[in-house]
Amino acid sequence: MPDTTPFRRILLKLSGEALAAPDGYWLHPPTLAGLAEDIARTIEAGAEIAIVVGGGNMIRGARISAAGWIDRATGDSLGMMATVMNSLAIETALNAAGVQARTMSAVSMPTICETYARQPALHHLDKGQVVVLAGGTGNPFFTTDTAAVLRAAELRCDAVLKATQVDGVYSADPKTDPSATRYDRITHDEAIARDLKVMDTAAFALARESKLSILVGSLHPPSSIAAILSGEAPSTLVAP
Repeated sequence: MPDTTPFRRILLKLSGEALAAPDGYWLHPPTLAGLAEDIARTIEAGAEIAIVVGGGNMIRGARISAAGWIDRATGDSLGMMATVMNSLAIETALNAAGVQARTMSAVSMPTICETYARQPALHHLDKGQVVVLAGGTGNPFFTTDTAAVLRAAELRCDAVLKATQVDGVYSADPKTDPSATRYDRITHDEAIARDLKVMDTAAFALARESKLSILVGSLHPPSSIAAILSGEAPSTLVAP
């Protein structure tokens, strides 16, 4: 990773769906191993990384509550537990790749993982460990996108790297609209005004208030975390 990159401490935001197997099973070990190797290479290049992962490969609170058989707060609590399971899987894959990692959960589960607190998390990052941040914000009605921006601001990160299925932010869904164009750079205000769905409005608003940059890119080969950070792979920068 060239020294010219302005980003050194990164909050990597992963969707839960990115960890799922092609057959729909909720975890895919080869994907986890590849992700861990990518993170290891990025750390060797000098980056510091914290991770927030969603739980959509297992359950989405908003979706099941919309079905009417469970209330939203309970559904979101189930989703928070799903993020803990994903986070522990990522921690295990990172350790297997030779990367020291700690899972910290906003929902206290002391027999399973460390409870999130800002100062211990900063200490782990300063020691070069990857901190995997589970449990979202610890509260219902907030997405893991908002949790990612919140933790990035708390942990003095230089940017949030949102890993998606496409290589940036588009004017429309490129999978369904062939005329969609990719933005190289937009502001937080533009992302909110255009109702771009890559992150929710609360996440963009918090990033704007915190003056925190967001990089949106794809981790599908040949792209990688280091390539996105160095500008070698296409991405969109959302910045003030």
